[in-house]
Amino acid sequence: MGNFPPLWTEWNDRYRDTVRDFWRGAMPDVRELGDRLAGSSDLYRRGGRRPYASVNFVTAHDGFTLRDLVSYNGKHNEANGEDNRDGSNDNHSWNCGAEGGSGSAQVNALRRRQLRNLAATLLLSTGVPMLVAGDEMGRTQDGNNNAYCQDNPVGWVDWSLREEPGWRSLLELTARLIRLRREHPVLRQRAFFNGRPVHPGGLRDLTWFTARGREMTEADWYAPGRPWGCSCPGRRCRSATRWGASSATTASCWCCTPTTARSRFTLPAVPGHSPTRPWWTPPGRTRTPPGHPSPGRQPGSAPGPLAAAAPGPRRRGGRAARLSAGGRPAPGMNFPAGGAYW
Repeated sequence: MGNFPPLWTEWNDRYRDTVRDFWRGAMPDVRELGDRLAGSSDLYRRGGRRPYASVNFVTAHDGFTLRDLVSYNGKHNEANGEDNRDGSNDNHSWNCGAEGGSGSAQVNALRRRQLRNLAATLLLSTGVPMLVAGDEMGRTQDGNNNAYCQDNPVGWVDWSLREEPGWRSLLELTARLIRLRREHPVLRQRAFFNGRPVHPGGLRDLTWFTARGREMTEADWYAPGRPWGCSCPGRRCRSATRWGASSATTASCWCCTPTTARSRFTLPAVPGHSPTRPWWTPPGRTRTPPGHPSPGRQPGSAPGPLAAAAPGPRRRGGRAARLSAGGRPAPGMNFPAGGAYW
């Protein structure tokens, strides 16, 4: 991987495996995840390639669907007629506590949260996102990860899922994320980050920070299970559009709480903004929608919410106004486990 010349793009299976492992709680630290979220420059920078050389994906036509990825620990390919020998055994999946369909409201709520977290991670990462048809509305193959021979409902897209209340929220979230990505060039970088200020005395093009608002140290990268975030200044960001125009946009900020506990975040200081005034507004979330039961704390559960504070107009009052930047605490504003904000 990464050895093709410029103009070639590649399916980034290291992105796939890293994101799957992170959300099922199988990664010892966040070093690999940082590379994948930022465009995989370690794989594609050589030879003058750009972030769009990386085709990011969590699922593909082969393997589990996104819904099956959070519903099965192992493949169930008996219907293929090969005694379940076909298909990959290395799926990096987690069933959230029950194999296959479950009548547990707690298990199903956790699975839906995981689906939203995976979708948000994919569509907010640097690179080219690839989403398999049907994943945006909870398509399942009943655990079959090699359904090439199933010319029947197992291998088809069930469009009626769009009308089911239980899956409509995932479809709507996916649409919002796609629209957000389309409208804000900061989420579509055309050059790799280098960690240096975009302009003298300004903000770095990418900053990783802890829940206390300070930059991550080497020890923080090796620490498992700690909340972390990253921010990218949108205004006058390094990358230009394909027509050469400046890609001025609002800033983006991700906050991730990879635990089952609530997390309090202090955002890093931003030049020109008062520490007592918010500089972002979370226009979306992957938190359990109203009316759905909260999964609560689960023994051995996967990381908690991805919280992505992404472009949005500044506002006063409400939750956004209770966030602060520049080293001061954010009174009254915690990120609950199982919720995501961007």
